[in-house]
Amino acid sequence: MTKLANLMSNRWVRMPLGMLATGAASLLAFHAGQDIAGAVFGNGKAEAAPMVAPMVTAAADPARMTPAVAVPEPVDSPFVVKSILPINEPIKFGKFYWDETRAPATGPLVVTVDLTARVISVFRDGHEIGAAAILKGYGDKPTPTGVFPISQKDADHVSNIYDAPMPHMLRLTNDGVSIHGSKVEKGYATNGCVGVPDDFAAKLFAQAKLGDKVIITDGRKMTIGDPILTGEHAS
Repeated sequence: MTKLANLMSNRWVRMPLGMLATGAASLLAFHAGQDIAGAVFGNGKAEAAPMVAPMVTAAADPARMTPAVAVPEPVDSPFVVKSILPINEPIKFGKFYWDETRAPATGPLVVTVDLTARVISVFRDGHEIGAAAILKGYGDKPTPTGVFPISQKDADHVSNIYDAPMPHMLRLTNDGVSIHGSKVEKGYATNGCVGVPDDFAAKLFAQAKLGDKVIITDGRKMTIGDPILTGEHAS
């Protein structure tokens, strides 16, 4: 109950990524259904908290300074983070970002969902091309964590359990957990799915293929150059 209360009182949805300090990469907060009322996320506008880079508070002694070390170039792999969207403002519920200009026209797609930050990110060939705030499940219908291949696509899906539309549905589990278009607003939740804005869902649906991986975590962060997928999943 304490954890849920903290979530409810939290005004922020996501720490934006894209503020890179010189010589160091910014941290990446991994962002991934039927809507139901009942999850109230505080009294203010739900939005993302800006990420503040650590600051040096004491002057350095030149005689004791360690020579600067160059930041290594990201590994040339489609499953390593190479770039993130330059989002310099809070992501409010219902808003999303989509920009493919930094990514190659083709390449493996990986979707990440951070349940703690309540954010989804879409990577193509290691470059983030889309990000949005999400709805997730609570209580006895939580959104599961793990690595899930997309097993079904249905642009006009209607839930046979809740008799509700789930536009641009990407199925993740056999028991109905999926990513789909949703009314992403404060005061709503899902029955375990990942709800995203309808227009974002349509863009993701157009890019995703059967077998593409969706990684759902609960607070995991990475830096540029770290692997998105490892081991058997990175194939």
